Amino acid sequence: MTTGQPSREIGKPPDCHAAGVDVGSTQTKAIVVNRGGEIIGRSLIPTGANVIMAAERSFLLALEQAAIDRTNIGCIISTGYGRYKVEFGNNQITEIMCHARGAIAIFPGTQTVLDMGGQDTKAIRIQPGGGVVDFCMNDKCAAGTGRFLQYAAAALGIKLSELGPMALRGTDPVDISTTCAVFAESEILSWMARGKKIEDILLGAHYAIASRSIGLLRRVGIVEELTFTGGVTRNEAMVKVLSELLKTKLNINEDSHYMGALGAALFALDRALYVKNKAASGSS
Repeated sequence: MTTGQPSREIGKPPDCHAAGVDVGSTQTKAIVVNRGGEIIGRSLIPTGANVIMAAERSFLLALEQAAIDRTNIGCIISTGYGRYKVEFGNNQITEIMCHARGAIAIFPGTQTVLDMGGQDTKAIRIQPGGGVVDFCMNDKCAAGTGRFLQYAAAALGIKLSELGPMALRGTDPVDISTTCAVFAESEILSWMARGKKIEDILLGAHYAIASRSIGLLRRVGIVEELTFTGGVTRNEAMVKVLSELLKTKLNINEDSHYMGALGAALFALDRALYVKNKAASGSS
């Protein structure tokens, strides 16, 4: 399922490399794969105010790491909330399909995907092969997303990268009852005024986000294996709390943050190979 029209003709380079660009609300990721679908280049940068520039820069950085020229890319697929701003891409595919494709590529046994990003959280049920069976998302409120953690960090005056390690030191998590990230700061400050430890407040915030995310998963049906994707996968406390509440081990690795871009790159590779093979059969 693709949307939009290709912005340029798909090329036919000999090596048939392909790329995926995932323009998220807070970060933009790019992945370059070779003919075998192996990742040979990746990049991750802040999206910032200029979405078009972020997409271009991320793509160029991934090309630089892959040590190949732009002309060697047979097809580029964009995904994420800013996918229509990737002017150099061939087509766009939804992040739902891209995260499903990326997850099944790295963890073939995946049947459920939880994608937790900065602005929204998605629960996705997939079938063998990566086809999407059902999905639901929390895109109207940041209560179950990475944005909630950003508010918590701001309220406590600490870096976002410190949240996970500090939360893991908590032993008595507080009950964060608010369902709105905007009001999270007031509740967090209230707990501090009552003398609660920062570690316990943060651990409570992680439990609150995890519980709301599990609510989304239950709506599509939780079937193992479960793969965790998105930027929040880098938060070790969130991984631990989710695993504990779900009573299962989550599939996660160093490329979980790039899963949407990987899925887009693999869809792009499919198209590039199709065009290449069609051209070869037509000339024979």
